[in-house]
Amino acid sequence: MLTGKQRAYLRSLAQKEETILYVGKGGVTEPVTVQAREALAARELVKGRVQENCPYTAREAQQLLCEACQAEGVQVIGKVFVLYKKRPDGAKIILPKA
Repeated sequence: MLTGKQRAYLRSLAQKEETILYVGKGGVTEPVTVQAREALAARELVKGRVQENCPYTAREAQQLLCEACQAEGVQVIGKVFVLYKKRPDGAKIILPKA
């Protein structure tokens, strides 16, 4: 579970990130989940966007992906959401102490 300070730090890092995950009209499908898992394994911090024709809100899509990937939801603003998952083999992102 992330603390407020850690979440704020991750939000600041996410500002510089490009959106690489898109959830479209099919919703949170298996290919989207696989892409999210691979991106989290490579980057730890992933920014996603819900398209206009998506049946879910950004918060709903974030929650579904968090459950599927065992990730943490960092932020939702409009149609954009941010996911975080610490790498088990050595984190690239060093979080501030709680």
